[in-house]
Amino acid sequence: MSLNLKVRDWRGKSVWVVGASSGIGRATASALHTRGARVIVSARQSDALNSFAHQHPGAVAVVLDSTDRAAVIKAAQTMFENGPLDHVMYCAGHYQELRATEFDLDEMLRHEHVNYSGALMVLGAVLPHFLERAKSQYGIVRSEQAVCAGHISLISSVAGFRGLPKSLAYGPTKAALINLAETLYLDLQPLGIAVSLINPGFVQTPLTAHNQFKMPGLVTPEQAAQAIIRGWERGEFEIHFPKRFTRWMKLLRVLPYRLYFPLVRRMTGL
Repeated sequence: MSLNLKVRDWRGKSVWVVGASSGIGRATASALHTRGARVIVSARQSDALNSFAHQHPGAVAVVLDSTDRAAVIKAAQTMFENGPLDHVMYCAGHYQELRATEFDLDEMLRHEHVNYSGALMVLGAVLPHFLERAKSQYGIVRSEQAVCAGHISLISSVAGFRGLPKSLAYGPTKAALINLAETLYLDLQPLGIAVSLINPGFVQTPLTAHNQFKMPGLVTPEQAAQAIIRGWERGEFEIHFPKRFTRWMKLLRVLPYRLYFPLVRRMTGL
């Protein structure tokens, strides 16, 4: 059973990808452009965005620091002046290994600002637009109606499923995004606004390039993008991949602590 309206055609749809300078965001934006979507890409790195726009004619580059509330609102208003927005994906992220024995408050807060607060900034800018669109164009929208007033997609991680070694700063922000997406879905899906949650395993990106351990099930950004778009087209709420890895991580969620903690220590050696 689909939990969101299935996307059958990307042509003419306007998609804002926040965090599109590299990795999953850039690959997804590129794949959407190939399918005919009007893509708006945002990140802090102007050179990377301009390069993307040059390589993808018709794409719009909006340089943006997602943690800057005023800048996010201004960027969203500029987009709305050029037409409705159909889909927003928040995939801006920061990752640095951290353990409690090396607690670094600045690093903890940087993760919180980029990974979670940035998502709230974008939500604050686009959600009123989607709600007004639902009200003005569709009235009271039942979940079974074949209309969609907008789609909010948040990239979390399997690192948000449970506490993991070296994930003191990163994991809690991803857990927060999981809870946020679930609650957004309960509130917004009956109004005709789709919400999806993306929980990747290990993806070959600049964020994971510094990992000194073996990453099981490692996939490329292009493979990740295909899995994400396939999930949207199927109307899935949670999109997780690669399943040969993420299904094992899901099993860990149901273990009692007396089994979970020893197992994780044995598996990681930490």
